[in-house]
Amino acid sequence: MSEVLLEIHELGCVREDRVLFEGLELKVAAGECIELTGPNGSGKSTLLRCVSGLYPDYSGVIVAEPVAYLGHKAGISGLLTPRQNLDWYGAFDAVNVDHFAVLERVGLGGFEDIRCQRLSAGQQRRVALARLIFGRRRLWLLDEPFTALDHAGQNLVRELVLEHLSRGGAAVCATHQSLQLADARPLQLGLVD
Repeated sequence: MSEVLLEIHELGCVREDRVLFEGLELKVAAGECIELTGPNGSGKSTLLRCVSGLYPDYSGVIVAEPVAYLGHKAGISGLLTPRQNLDWYGAFDAVNVDHFAVLERVGLGGFEDIRCQRLSAGQQRRVALARLIFGRRRLWLLDEPFTALDHAGQNLVRELVLEHLSRGGAAVCATHQSLQLADARPLQLGLVD
């Protein structure tokens, strides 16, 4: 059996006096992708935020490798260039970034030194995806990973996830749009009465 990168036991969460989920059990091993689905308001984003440590108001146990989290928003500074954003993120993991190669990989070759606020929403999303590539985090949490991306960008997300899995990483992706990855394991959250 592959190394377990995320383990959740009896996880429960209440927001605004509403139970989002309770008794949730999940194990995610290296090489696995979880496709987390469910209606709006069912707790998909909250679950990812709990695992990432951004939302500590839950019950149960979460044991996780350090995570790379990509939320609804790109999580980049518009005042910085793509190169500067990558340097900033790279400093957290003490990683030297080959800016050209990473930005070229996500389709942003030639945009290295343009302030991100001047880039389209899809290009900003690609900057956020670039930080996943050079990071050392084995567990990726992706919330609506196709946000603002065209067809080519969506294919890029699929490729990046597959490459990450093949290197022993794992991914949990909250999405309303199927990732179309053959081996992705579905997990559906529902509205709790």
